[in-house]
Amino acid sequence: MITDYFTALFLGFVEGLTEFIPVSSTGHLLLLVEGLNFPAPPGKVFEVFIQIGAILAVMVLYRQKIFQTLCGITHDKISQKFTLNIIVGTIPALIIGGVFHDFIKTVLYNPLVIATTLILGGFFILFFEKKFKTITVDNIDDITPKQAFMVGICQSIAIIPGVSRSGATIMGSLALGLSRNVATEFSFFLAIPVMFAAVGYDLLKSWGSLLTYPNKGLMVAGLLASFLTAMVVVKGVVGFISRHGFTPFAYYRILLGIVVFFIFL
Repeated sequence: MITDYFTALFLGFVEGLTEFIPVSSTGHLLLLVEGLNFPAPPGKVFEVFIQIGAILAVMVLYRQKIFQTLCGITHDKISQKFTLNIIVGTIPALIIGGVFHDFIKTVLYNPLVIATTLILGGFFILFFEKKFKTITVDNIDDITPKQAFMVGICQSIAIIPGVSRSGATIMGSLALGLSRNVATEFSFFLAIPVMFAAVGYDLLKSWGSLLTYPNKGLMVAGLLASFLTAMVVVKGVVGFISRHGFTPFAYYRILLGIVVFFIFL
């Protein structure tokens, strides 16, 4: 039992470390839960549940922007526009995720799919880094609703495990002319409603299994580790990306995907 708690803490650490960089946190968790024989509840709920910790970290770190938006939503045009961008950027993922949820969980949640999407995603990142360098938006409040919607469509692709939600939104943002910093921060904000919705949906779908799951403390441990790790990672990720870009993540994805192929084949 004690070793299970250490494993839960480790998985939470991995979630907090990988959620906001384009390497696919879900892909990492699915591989590790299976590889470590972790006694997670059925339905892949643990892997989704501990993402709450990472999202809470973003909400704490960006509490000033969130608070200003909520306070100004009735009268401030900037707050209203930002809220609209979050809504239209969230809708595609909610629709596509709701329609294909069961298919993805039963068919695509397997190591070979994850390995394939990790490798392909790495090459896409290399292409996007080289191809799209023109910056037309250097402030998160200058994003248009149309751009937000297009980024939301990109985000919806990340329902496929291994794609990376942050990677899809950031690469889509770069293609639309957003700077690296703005693309990364907008990805943070879009994650909040999408991931809360995903967690809520999965909890409702697996509520019966959760009630009989004997190790609920493992889920709490994973969530806390995810929160604390993400608090540190989010602070540094924007600065790292502004200095080094996304190329290091692309090479990591390709290498990891190759390793996963060798292991599971």
